[in-house]
Amino acid sequence: MKNRKPVKKTAILAMSMALALGAAACGKKEKSTEAQTESASGNASESTADRETMYQVSLLQGLTFGDYYGSVTVEELKKHGDIGLGTFEGLNGEMIVLEGTVYRAAGDGSVEVVPDAEKIPFSNVTFLDTDEKQEIANHVDFNSLIEELNAKVETLGTNRFYMIRIDGTFSEMNVRSELAQKEPYEPLAKVLEHDQTFFDYQDIEGTVVGLYCPPYMSQLNATGWHLHFISSDRSKGGHILGLKTDKATITWDYTDGFEMELPEDKMFKEFDLTVDQSEDIEKVEKKVDKEEPENTEEQKEEK
Repeated sequence: MKNRKPVKKTAILAMSMALALGAAACGKKEKSTEAQTESASGNASESTADRETMYQVSLLQGLTFGDYYGSVTVEELKKHGDIGLGTFEGLNGEMIVLEGTVYRAAGDGSVEVVPDAEKIPFSNVTFLDTDEKQEIANHVDFNSLIEELNAKVETLGTNRFYMIRIDGTFSEMNVRSELAQKEPYEPLAKVLEHDQTFFDYQDIEGTVVGLYCPPYMSQLNATGWHLHFISSDRSKGGHILGLKTDKATITWDYTDGFEMELPEDKMFKEFDLTVDQSEDIEKVEKKVDKEEPENTEEQKEEK
């Protein structure tokens, strides 16, 4: 693995106007009552600004080009949030951050707590402060859930970030992960042609972690919703391709701040990030049509 220079914290000046407009349109959120109580009791060391900031490691567009070199450690990431998603050095599985613990949903279907020393090439995290709770009491699948979430975003404001967690029992949960890659790294869309694995579960209890990025983030991340899943027993998880549920609770956290860490490795510096990668990003994010799953819960248990 290549040696890397320390990461430099970069202020994205081009984003300032858009974020300012978004915050002005939506109104700046006060720290939640829960967070205020924690701060008063001395249990929370993070400032209000920290808790209201979406922290991002690198650009998704760098990851899609094939920059899987980690630039921030898990230990450092946890200082910036207790909920989120991403991946790991070498594209070694899907990341789910929940209640301050960083989990890896690996390409073989296993889930593990990731050591603090492991490095991360791409991630988004924040601190979850409950701004609103919403009950799902009707039957929804993946598409209708996204429609419901988007309708809510329209009422709350499309120019801010949202992190959600959805707790419930899912009659169907379809997820994917990736096998760890070796150098020289291929672009992400190419990797997913041969090294992604699928897992289909039924009647499974767990949590969906979801991130919404506003439209003006199109050059830095995938816009709209990105969802990962982890089961209640922390044994199954991955990037969500499909789901069904008729009873769940959505916890919403509205976030108006944004901070990014950019890597300083040679590979990242030489990318032409003006290239339109929208088609590859769509391939990476969208549901993959397949005749039958490569792995199911039953097949996994037989291994």
